[in-house]
Order: sequence, then structure tokens, then C-alpha cells
Amino acid sequence: MNYVDTLLFQFYPYLALAVFAIGCWARFDHAAYTWRSGSSQLLSGKWMRLGSNWFHIGILAILGGHLVGLLTPHALYEHFITAPQKQLVAMVVGGIFGVICFIGLTILLARRLFNPRIRATSSGRDILILVLLYIQLILGLFSISVSAGHMDGGQMIRLGEWAQHIVTFRGGAAEYIADAHWIFKTHVVLGMTLILLTPFTRLVHVWSIPVGYLTRPYQVVRKRQRPLQYPAR
Repeated sequence: MNYVDTLLFQFYPYLALAVFAIGCWARFDHAAYTWRSGSSQLLSGKWMRLGSNWFHIGILAILGGHLVGLLTPHALYEHFITAPQKQLVAMVVGGIFGVICFIGLTILLARRLFNPRIRATSSGRDILILVLLYIQLILGLFSISVSAGHMDGGQMIRLGEWAQHIVTFRGGAAEYIADAHWIFKTHVVLGMTLILLTPFTRLVHVWSIPVGYLTRPYQVVRKRQRPLQYPAR
């Protein structure tokens, strides 16, 4: 293990998480009106619903799988499923939802780049975050083929140990990822970078879970009536 590994996989995660937490709090406190996703549906609804739905279905499943897979200690599931079996499940499920997310993100990125109305109202940060998500997703899909070369589950357990050491503030986390394939390392670093950039981009809306919609009363919509005609006097 070298100093670069220590910097990227021991200290950089804490820097990214600190910027994420403090930056999100500061933005909500000082610029609450910018706390939104900046939807472009009013400018052009073509392909919007398909792209957005597929992207969000895929990304939510992938994020949930990463959180459960990385942060669940091996001792909690080893009596029910072996490490190779868990890796196979992760590859299959991750591959399915990764493809779904890839199709949706491709549509959203194409709209952002090639629709003149949307491109004219897009900031550099909007395009940057979509491109970074696109690269991150491609790396994740390619990592499946790398994982297929070692189905013993060992690398998956080591990545989990790295994540669990980080969230529990234990030292030596970088040792578990130092010998990993470069795709895994790049995937982790780019993931931390996306977390770091979240407070400054549209990704900040991940905090805004629309739970209130479940209890919100129905919106009353009345049909427009014809104007009343009064007789002339």
C-alpha cells in the first residue's frame, strides 16, 4: 500500500462526507429556493417520463444494493448465504438494474445535450453531473465482468470491510482496497467525488424524499365554465 491509496481510501472519504454534510446544511439554510432538481419537463416532455422513470428506478435499486451489500457485516449473513452466492446475486441484480439505469440516463443525457431548448437552459454543473454519473454507471457495469473472474466473493468481502471501517471511523481501511482492480478503485473514488459535489449540484434533491405526498389531500380541479352572458339594457 502506498501514500496515494492512503490518501484516496482513508482520508478522502471523510473529506467528501464532511463537505456533503456541511454543504447540504449550508445550502438548505442559505439558499433553500435552489433546493430542487431543476426539471426540464416544461421545456420538452418528449422521452422525459421514460428516461426519468427508468433512471430513478435503476439508481435507487443500485444505491440500496450498495448500502446493504457494503455495510452488512459478513457474519450477519454467512449462515444464510455464502459469499460466492451473495456475489452472484449482486452481479445479476446489479446488472439488471444497471442496464435499466443506463437506458434512462442515456435518454436524459441525450435530451440535455441535443435538445436546443434544454441545452440553452442547462448549466455546466447540470451537464457535468450527468456525465460523471454516466461514467460511474459504465464503470459499475464493467466491474461485473471483472467480478466474474473471481467468484469466490473475496474481493466483495474486502470492499465491504473497507466501507464498514470508514463508517465506523476505524483505521486501516485503505489496506482492504489497496490490491483491488483499478476499476473498483476508480469506481470508489468517483463515487466519493459525486458525494462531495452533491451540495453544489442538482443531486442535493436526494434528501427531499416526497413522503408528504402520501398524506397530502387531493387537488381539486374544476372545469372552466363558459362566461355568463348578461342581457343588454
